Amino acid sequence: MGRIETVTDRLKTDSRLLILSPRDNVAVAREAISAGETLLVSGHAIVTDIRIGMGHKIALLPIGAGEKVLKYGVPIGSATADIAVGDHVHLHNIRSDYTPTHSLDAARADNERESNGEDR
Repeated sequence: MGRIETVTDRLKTDSRLLILSPRDNVAVAREAISAGETLLVSGHAIVTDIRIGMGHKIALLPIGAGEKVLKYGVPIGSATADIAVGDHVHLHNIRSDYTPTHSLDAARADNERESNGEDR
């Protein structure tokens, strides 16, 4: 699947997802989305394999490793692995181009615990 070219394609995205700019390749979850739920992302039905927290990002387009992740119409970081449409986009597959990695270690550990269903 290539870039979304039309407003119609953008409108085929679940209302629980917020697209902040037409240039974005991610959307933001307006609310928590449970694992196993079906979402319409850029006209494609996807089933979430993990819980997506409110405020977390979901890929609208395929993002290759090393490519920029766009939110607010500007790059917010780079993909550290290939990201498929509908994938959760967070610390496990993106690195900030602006924040030193060492300051993200605690957040990555928290994210890992959350992904494993552990309490903080």
